[in-house]
Amino acid sequence: MNKEIDKKEIAKQYIKASVHYGHPPKEWNPKMAPYILYAKYGYHIFDLVKTSKLLRLAGNVLQKKAEKGGKFLFVGTNRLSSSIIAKQAKRCDSFYINYRWLGGMLTNWSTVQKQIERLKVLEQQEFEGVFENLSKKNYSEKRKEIEKLRRLFNGIKDMSSLPDLVIFTNQIKDSLAIQECLRLGIPTISIVDTNCNPDLVPYPIPANDDSSSSINFILNYLVNRITMGYNSEYKKQN
Repeated sequence: MNKEIDKKEIAKQYIKASVHYGHPPKEWNPKMAPYILYAKYGYHIFDLVKTSKLLRLAGNVLQKKAEKGGKFLFVGTNRLSSSIIAKQAKRCDSFYINYRWLGGMLTNWSTVQKQIERLKVLEQQEFEGVFENLSKKNYSEKRKEIEKLRRLFNGIKDMSSLPDLVIFTNQIKDSLAIQECLRLGIPTISIVDTNCNPDLVPYPIPANDDSSSSINFILNYLVNRITMGYNSEYKKQN
């Protein structure tokens, strides 16, 4: 009886967060059929039992990697995900990219590191007041450069090596990044809406990727599991 009550309560939480809504049927990817329950009000509706199982599976993977000291990268470059990604990644001391994915960000990591070093040099100059002694033109150029580099790299400024796992909020928007992960053999977790291809990632989470409440709900769970893993690692060391 208690299990039934728990399942109903969990379902209410998913529905409240709008996790269950997909795209209109005409926009669907047939590969998502196993995760769709039916169409209602002009939208596909996810099978929340399957969503819940796959979310727990992704959480298990993250927790186990965190227990071994794994490092994670959160990626969500569309406007809807941007602030959520930064907030949730910071909660578990992870890295994030929430502005734009540059081609080669992972496959050409050594070049990206040089750009990050440039950002650190500019920030040090800013801190030391070097900018204040420049001409108006040079000051403006420096400010534009540092702001651009911050947007691109602030979330990975302290990432010294490639991540152990990458988490995505929008498969279609960040398909280039997913392809880089595939090439490098880096495991990925991604929210997959009804217009996505679940076969592109080893750990798909069928859910609404067009709702901030849905994205936040999914990421909140995943971050909690990462935190549990890190806490377990800390206890083992002390």
